[in-house]
Amino acid sequence: MENSAKPQTAAKPQNTNENTQAMLKEICSKWSKFSQQDASALKSNDDLVNQVVAKYGTDQAQAKREVDALLKGRHVGQAAAGA
Repeated sequence: MENSAKPQTAAKPQNTNENTQAMLKEICSKWSKFSQQDASALKSNDDLVNQVVAKYGTDQAQAKREVDALLKGRHVGQAAAGA
């Protein structure tokens, strides 16, 4: 029987919160039109893409590439809370 990767459900809340705060700071640094409050209110990666399009007039596909490059597999919003 092969060993499967264990899900990361036992993440310490402190580390999860620190990681989330660091990610939100990265978002605000990359896109200066986002306040910390704007970034904290994001519901999903798709929401971030839509907000980048709305705030910067960026093409949807380009915004998605930029979000994916910044987040590197991480998730914002509700998905981040459950990760």
